[in-house]
Amino acid sequence: MKFSIERAALVKAISQAQSVVERRNTIPILANVLIEATPDGVSFRATDLDTEIVDRTQAQVERPGATTVSASMLNDISRKLPDGALVQISLDNASQRLSVQAGRSNFSLATLPREDFPLMSSSEYSANFSAPAAVLRRLFDKSKFAISNEETRYYLNGVYMHVAQSEDGPTLRCVATDGHRLARIDAPLPPGAEAMPGVIVPRKTVTELRKLLDDDEAQIAVSVSETKVRFATPTITLTSKVIDGTFPDYSRVIPSGNSRKLEVDAGDFAKAVDRVATVSSERSRAVKLALDEDRLILSVNAPDAGAADEELPVAYADEALEIGFNAKYLHEIASQIERENAVFLFNGSGDAALIREGGDTSAVYVVMPMRV
Repeated sequence: MKFSIERAALVKAISQAQSVVERRNTIPILANVLIEATPDGVSFRATDLDTEIVDRTQAQVERPGATTVSASMLNDISRKLPDGALVQISLDNASQRLSVQAGRSNFSLATLPREDFPLMSSSEYSANFSAPAAVLRRLFDKSKFAISNEETRYYLNGVYMHVAQSEDGPTLRCVATDGHRLARIDAPLPPGAEAMPGVIVPRKTVTELRKLLDDDEAQIAVSVSETKVRFATPTITLTSKVIDGTFPDYSRVIPSGNSRKLEVDAGDFAKAVDRVATVSSERSRAVKLALDEDRLILSVNAPDAGAADEELPVAYADEALEIGFNAKYLHEIASQIERENAVFLFNGSGDAALIREGGDTSAVYVVMPMRV
C-alpha cells in the first residue's frame, strides 16, 4: 500500500474517525484505525463495536492495500506536521511497518493485520430517507441536553427518534428525558420515513452525528432498522447500534391542562436564573419563581451561603403562584429557545411546567418542580 495525501485532508479524516475510538481498550485492535487505499481514494474506519465511522477522502494512490495503525498516534503525528505538507504513507510488506513521511520527518509505525479488524455487520434497513442537515441538527441539538446519565435506566441514555402524529400531521420526532425534564422536538416527516421503526439513538452517536451536520446545505442519508441506525454524507458514514429497550410513554408526562401562562424574554430569563443561582448550594440548586401580575421574582435562599433575588418584567395575568425548579434545568431549557419570548404554562406549585417557544408547538419542554 502506498499513497500521498495532503496534510489538511489527513487531519480532517483521521480526527473524525479517531473520535469514536475509546481511550481504554481491552482489545488492542479497537485502538486502531483501518486504512484502506483503493484507486478511488482512501478510507479511514474506526469502531468501538457499538459505533462505526468511515471517512473517505481524496488521495493519490500508487499501490492499493489496507492495514491498521494506532488512531491516536496517527492523529497526533498528522496534527504536528507542517501546514500544507504532502504526506506520503506506505506499508512495508516485509516488516509490516507503516511509514509516514512529510518533508524531512519520517515515522515508522507498528501495525496490526486488517483481517483482525472487526467490521460492523451490514443489515437490511427498513427505512431509508434523506433529511437536510439543518433539520437533523435542530432535532438533536434541542433534545440532547435532557438525555439521562443514569446507567440503571439505560433506555433513557439516548434520543428517541420516531414517527409521530401531531396537529399538523405526521412528523419526525426526537424525544429525550431523564425523569426530571423532557424535550420533544418535531420536524416535517421526510418522504420515505413513514415506515421507520422508533429507535433510541445512543448519546455517543448523537455527539458524533453532530460533527456531520455543520454544513447547512448538506443532505444526510438516514437509514434505520430495529437494531441499527446509519447517517451518511458523501464522504462520511456513521453507523451505530441502537439502545435495546423500550422508551417510556412520554405523552403521559406532557401536561395538557396547564392554564397559567407566563411570557418572558428567554435571553433575559436565562441570564437572571444564572445570576441568582450563583449563591445556591451545588446539591439543591433550587430557584423559586414568585409570579404576580406582570412581574416575576426569581429568588434563591441558601442558608449556608446567602440569598439572591431578581425581578423581571413579564406578561402574566393569572392568580399568584410560587413554584421552585432546579436552576440548571431552567437555564438549559431557556438556552434552547431561539425566539425572543419563552412561554411557560403552569398548573400548580406541585405540577410539571410546560415550556415552549412563543406560539411554536414543534419544540416543547417539560420540567418537574422542586420543593423550595
